[in-house]
Amino acid sequence: MDATEAALLTRIAEALERLAPPPPARADLSDADAFVWHSAPPRLAPVHRVSRVKLDLLQGLDRQKMLLLDNTLRFARGFTANNAMLWGARGMGKSSLVKAVHAAACEERPDSLALIEIHREDIKTLPDLLNVLRDQPRRCLVFCDDLSFEREDADYKALKSVLDGGIEGRPANVLFYATSNRRHLMPRDMIENERQTSINPTEAVEEKVSLSDRFGLWIGFHNCDQDTFFAMIEGYAAHFALPITTEALHAEAVEWSVTRGARSGRVAWQLIQDLAGRLGVAV
Repeated sequence: MDATEAALLTRIAEALERLAPPPPARADLSDADAFVWHSAPPRLAPVHRVSRVKLDLLQGLDRQKMLLLDNTLRFARGFTANNAMLWGARGMGKSSLVKAVHAAACEERPDSLALIEIHREDIKTLPDLLNVLRDQPRRCLVFCDDLSFEREDADYKALKSVLDGGIEGRPANVLFYATSNRRHLMPRDMIENERQTSINPTEAVEEKVSLSDRFGLWIGFHNCDQDTFFAMIEGYAAHFALPITTEALHAEAVEWSVTRGARSGRVAWQLIQDLAGRLGVAV
């Protein structure tokens, strides 16, 4: 090889080095208590201010709070705990409860538990995230909001083996929480169609719903009645010291819920934001 060819090959090698993605940096979970997982390029972005409400402001969820808080605190203290699926009515505080119990765990045991959010579209990279977290000294709560799967979506098969069943297994320092409007994470017609068209309907349905079995803790959320809706509104109004009487507050709540066609924690928070703005109170 002459000098010209050697120089050309060197330039090609240098160009390829520039085009190649950099190796993923080792995650430093001491930067914050919460992170967001980005898959391209793979990295954990710290979140220094989490959007959440306090645990005691979540009304009508006493049993749900007790179950999830107990499970989370046991994990933060170094003991075993279960993956949790929070399912049910929309706007009833599923994701708010996850973030609130994480804050409560961090308050009791500072620096013990990191909250890591993974987006639904990145769920196929969950094995990569678990490999990043596997050797971390800090315990990690991986959270996916609004997790569900459609007919042509095969990501649920990868998620099943990652959560429970793969030879590596879920790292001992990682717990997985998910929220969904669907109990089994899949459309009902998807399961029923499998029952109708399969040679062995029972096996087909078992394969579809077995993903939800990977969650040892199921917590259901249901539509609230008017008294619970009033309690949500009153709790927010007292917390932010809104200058309004209880009677006027209830009248606003009834009108707002009728125009929205629903009563939920999300609707209550939207009313409080509107009402605080009209009353000139910063929240």
